Amino acid sequence: MLELYQFELSQYSEKVRLILDYKGLEYRKVEVTPGVGQIEVYQLSGQSQVPILKDGSTVIADSTKIAKYLDEKYPDRPIIPTNPLERGLCLMMEEWADESIGTKSRVVLFQGISQDQSFRSALLPSSTPDFLRNLIEAVPSDLLRTVGSGLGASPDAVKSAEDAIKQDLEALCLILQDRPYLTGNQPTLADLAVAGLSILLKFPAGPYLDIPEKLRGKGVTGIADNPLYEPFFTWRDRLYAEFRKPLPYNATTPIGTGQKPTSIEIE
Repeated sequence: MLELYQFELSQYSEKVRLILDYKGLEYRKVEVTPGVGQIEVYQLSGQSQVPILKDGSTVIADSTKIAKYLDEKYPDRPIIPTNPLERGLCLMMEEWADESIGTKSRVVLFQGISQDQSFRSALLPSSTPDFLRNLIEAVPSDLLRTVGSGLGASPDAVKSAEDAIKQDLEALCLILQDRPYLTGNQPTLADLAVAGLSILLKFPAGPYLDIPEKLRGKGVTGIADNPLYEPFFTWRDRLYAEFRKPLPYNATTPIGTGQKPTSIEIE
């Protein structure tokens, strides 16, 4: 069975999960613990970031490389068109989504975390002890913003990312105004990338992510609740309803196994 080494709230991991579901492929999720788990991931793949896909003895890092591998190895329900124009648009839009929505939404999310204490604690893993959850809730917003400035999420950086994301969403709404998908009449890698990478702006309403139920359908204030961008999120939710498999049994059950996630095993 395919194994996906991931972080549950990594948009790039979600991009791959959406591709796997669209293709109808069974896979097992292996949640990587930040820190020590990333060392093991480095031993496995030569780099420390997720997602990483393991298919037998084959190991692929990077969501775009994983997408191309899956489309070549498992050609049913192709996601990269063969028509030159559609193929070019698909690959260009996927790359744009990685660099724009994928990176800027994390900066925008930091602003939401610093402003909303309950939103902040709800993003923590369900296994987080209550004392630590309460401690994180109690961190003053001003302190978080100061920390954020040192991590590239200064007020100016957040404002710039927010403005760019709003322009991106406006453009996507215009593109989707008269068509079902971004590059043609069938879903492609462009659609799956844009949909998966947008989860930090507004979480899907259905049971697709291992997050507290109260977070489903919620997101960054000013974006997730803005009626101007509702057409995009409505389109994304339709895509999820059609192609994304809901979590089976419970939020921590790996796809297709009925068992809890295992620790990483290095061959």
